[in-house]
Amino acid sequence: MFHRVRYLFVKEMIQVLRDKRLRMILIFPPIFQLIVFGYAANLDVKHIQTALRDLDQSVESRELTSRFGSSKYFDIVSYPKTPAEIETLIRRGAVTLCIEIPSDFSRKLKKGDTGIVQIILDGTESNTAMIALGYIGRILSEYSTMMMIKRLNREGIVGFEEAGVELEHRIWFNPNVESRLFYVPGVIASIAFLLPIILTAQAIVREREMGTLEQIMVSPIRSWELMLGKTFPFAMIGLADAMMIALIGVFWFEVPFRGNPLILLLGNVFFLMSSVGIGLFISTISSTQQQAQISTFFFMMPAFILSGFAFPLENMPEWLQTITYVNPLRYFLIIIRGVFLKGNGLDILWPEMLALVILGGFTILLSSLRFQKRLK
Repeated sequence: MFHRVRYLFVKEMIQVLRDKRLRMILIFPPIFQLIVFGYAANLDVKHIQTALRDLDQSVESRELTSRFGSSKYFDIVSYPKTPAEIETLIRRGAVTLCIEIPSDFSRKLKKGDTGIVQIILDGTESNTAMIALGYIGRILSEYSTMMMIKRLNREGIVGFEEAGVELEHRIWFNPNVESRLFYVPGVIASIAFLLPIILTAQAIVREREMGTLEQIMVSPIRSWELMLGKTFPFAMIGLADAMMIALIGVFWFEVPFRGNPLILLLGNVFFLMSSVGIGLFISTISSTQQQAQISTFFFMMPAFILSGFAFPLENMPEWLQTITYVNPLRYFLIIIRGVFLKGNGLDILWPEMLALVILGGFTILLSSLRFQKRLK
């Protein structure tokens, strides 16, 4: 019953292995993408280029500036004399922020008033600016507490430093908050999503361009056998690429794998149903390989943005969050990060697995009906 599918499967695999350009696409771009995200994509903000303008030049101001200078988050690289110099430095991108301490800073502190410190930030790098503000707030809070304790001690109130609240934090699953532990599993998911779509869409369109699709249609092979024989090889290739990238992520980038490999494999298989179905659908709306490439590009960009790969879904508008529920990449990212970092099993991940089965079944059914209609 499946001997025709087997022959078509072997034919597709031979065709892929003979194509030098396609072999390069299957191996090097996934590895390159993993290297880029593993090493270059880093949300950790350190060594922020900082300018300092201390108009007070007092013991108190120097003590405060030393806290910024000794921090690993700030590198004081410039000491501007005028506001115009500050503006020039920020406009040129030489510094990200400037700390300005007014001339009455120490006098206000000695009187018991609140000392004002001005922070000027380059808002074009909004992520860096927001993180820098958090670091600055922490340093100023510690400095303010120290100054308050000193003042109370001078007034004869001792032991005050023992009171208060001390923060003890514990971060689970990623204790050092390393960006690569977040991105590398996401790259594996993107490879498992992108490659089957590209290969499936272009392979069927290529047959149509070369005129061999009509030859296959007049053969005894049935339409479902043709669809299975054309899509199954690329699903297997996508699975093999995902496994290769997963091994590199574990052994090269040292991303912890705390879950069951069979759970990850099962989720990948369900996810490939959607990838293959989408690729098949793109092939039915494309007449040339260039059209298939453009259609894939226009589909993949929104899919990545609306998946939670780089941007938190919770920060999106509610109507946009609703659209993400039909994005299979959203569910597989939850599965792969849950298996890798948390060691989650089916008892936790079954809703995402079920969603992938439903979406995969729907996309394959819709694409199959359109594919068969296109063949007639």
